[in-house]
Amino acid sequence: MILAERMNRLGTETAFEVLAKARMLEADGKDIIHLEIGEPDFDTPRNIVEAGKQALEAGHTHYGPSPGLPEVRDRIAQEVSETRGIEVTKEMVVITPGAKPIMFFTMLALIDEGDEVLYPNPGFPIYESMINFVGGIPIPMKLLASQDFGVNVKEVESQITPRTKLMILNSPNNPCGSIIEPEQIEELAILARDRGIMVLSDEIYRRFLYEGVHKSISSYAGMVDQTIILDGFSKTYAMTGWRIGYGVMPIDLVEPISRLSTNSVSCTASFTQIASLEALSGSQDGPEKILAEFKKRRDIIVDGLNSITGIHCPMPKGAFYVFPSIEGTGMTSRRFADALLEEYGVACLAGESFGEYGTGCIRFSFANSTDNIKVALERIEKMVKEKT
Repeated sequence: MILAERMNRLGTETAFEVLAKARMLEADGKDIIHLEIGEPDFDTPRNIVEAGKQALEAGHTHYGPSPGLPEVRDRIAQEVSETRGIEVTKEMVVITPGAKPIMFFTMLALIDEGDEVLYPNPGFPIYESMINFVGGIPIPMKLLASQDFGVNVKEVESQITPRTKLMILNSPNNPCGSIIEPEQIEELAILARDRGIMVLSDEIYRRFLYEGVHKSISSYAGMVDQTIILDGFSKTYAMTGWRIGYGVMPIDLVEPISRLSTNSVSCTASFTQIASLEALSGSQDGPEKILAEFKKRRDIIVDGLNSITGIHCPMPKGAFYVFPSIEGTGMTSRRFADALLEEYGVACLAGESFGEYGTGCIRFSFANSTDNIKVALERIEKMVKEKT
């Protein structure tokens, strides 16, 4: 079979590949601690599950409008207006099966062959994959451990050319756990506004903030008309399998994005959308408990990693990942990750899975129990002692 040439430009998400490998090892009887997958290890809160069940019983099992059910779009608009301090109407909201389609549809709608897209590196690997797939040119915004994985605005400014069409921001960041400080966000907003650059602001980890404040670039003057906010329910409400995300965007983008949805996924499951109303309007005890637990786990894993010779782990301010440098061990990140899984039973991801500037680092997700994290730390220390 001869595949289309564009398939050579399509990357993957390594977390799912490592998960599959870890599952195979488990099937062979090996005990694996999963620190590779970016998924809360909590069940969806009961009030949301009950709302989903009731929606099914009430007959919400049919096609809906491609951009989403009007009442759900309206509630999302209200939520985004309140949390970002901007004026949003339901006509600006497109609901999709998970948040990834917003990335893909945005690039399909905006990026022509040869257009340049600024994106965080290390960063979520689907950014670069989609840029390449649609024929764009990925321009990495380097996030360096020496700068606490922050954005260097001056360097970003030097990377902008007449071909720059889109800038992708992700704060809190996957895999680094870093945030873009408000003063940097403001500087980036000025750059984007003055140069006419659209911004895709991935805010999926907005509620997972342990220090500092979240500031959306959309809240700065003129940026509502140049920003696509990406958000969803998978992380905050432990709803990864429900597949529901959304984009908030300028009105002129809604129709083309909705048309892309019609041509690909048709619509988002109606009962899932109804359940999301309960997520937004019902008790927030579930998300608050999850955040408090993640903060405890973060402190444990950072302290534990920094106690191991050769590993340096910055303290993440958000999300549920740590991204330590393991260069002091003398091992490459790929060898470190492979040996840790195959010989010591801890699944993690090599830093280059998130871009070339992640080389020398490892991503651990602390979306696992405190007890498992402590055992994982013992295994990591054992490996480092035996392999270096």
